Amino acid sequence: MDINIMTEDQVAQLSHLISHAETILVTCHKSPDGDAIGSCLGWAEYLRSQGKEPVVVVPDQYPDFLQWMPNTEKIVRYDKHREKCDMLFKIADLVFCLDYNTPSRVEDMQQALISTPAKRILIDHHPNPDVETILTISHPEASSTCELIFRIVWQLDGFKDLGKQFAAPIYCGMMTDTGGFTFNSTAPEIFFIISELLTKRIDKDRIYRNVYHNYSEDRIRLMGYVMYEKLTYLSEYHAAFYTLTKEEQQHFHFIKGDAEGLVNIPQQIKGLILSISLREDTDKRDLVWVSLRSVDDFPCNKMAEEFFNGGGHLNAAGGRIYGNMDEAVETVRKAIRAYAGLLKKS
Repeated sequence: MDINIMTEDQVAQLSHLISHAETILVTCHKSPDGDAIGSCLGWAEYLRSQGKEPVVVVPDQYPDFLQWMPNTEKIVRYDKHREKCDMLFKIADLVFCLDYNTPSRVEDMQQALISTPAKRILIDHHPNPDVETILTISHPEASSTCELIFRIVWQLDGFKDLGKQFAAPIYCGMMTDTGGFTFNSTAPEIFFIISELLTKRIDKDRIYRNVYHNYSEDRIRLMGYVMYEKLTYLSEYHAAFYTLTKEEQQHFHFIKGDAEGLVNIPQQIKGLILSISLREDTDKRDLVWVSLRSVDDFPCNKMAEEFFNGGGHLNAAGGRIYGNMDEAVETVRKAIRAYAGLLKKS
């Protein structure tokens, strides 16, 4: 099966840039998810196989349920080691931008990223990339950035020399960005890639448990509370949304990652097209984080761009609302009414 995604010129350019770089940084977006961390760790492992010593720099904390992945202890957080990271950006030869399409996605790390003298290379599956790079490998049709990393490593003839430390994070990223291969994962090439990753003797069942069966008691109780007490179901629009305030997060001892997957649960309602999560930021006032999930051809990304200062993929997107929760709820209702024509198509 042909899974190549780069032209011959891109292969030659990428190989040349890697071989001539001394200091290499691998970066991802703020609030890293499984695909962001998985692609960074997988790509860093490939670079090590080429004799390099890359540094993975992430903007901030990532969920506890990703801590099991190999080499997470080598990750440097920008929010905790700002001076060190700023210096790394200043002396770097090459900076890889993984799983984000615009510099604003790295938030506080943005100035360091755009002012670095290093050559930047983007590898991503979000639409409309606008990072200034020497090489951009952008494929919005891909299931995940981890899928792209696999394809690139395969095309560079590097897969045969890699083991579990590459395969496990790549599988994890593909799994999490497709909801356990339940959406955006119908291409046969995806399952060819999975079969190849399994040759490295990864335990896919354990990886699933590590991610999806690794929550605290508080998170489970939070899930029940949100679905029973906070869910608003708009049957005429085939849509649902819920709110999660700062006080409620404190009550359930909320930690990074506890909201992961909650927005998917209302999609179990028969005929539901759109699910939206509204969660107050725990540190900043009048900031509400928005997550959107949909099915079929409903454009989450368009709604996120138009109403929530965000964007993303067709069926999975995110954004933010600058205001209080009451204002956020009104914005959601306005957005749903604006898309009523699409939503009422059962």
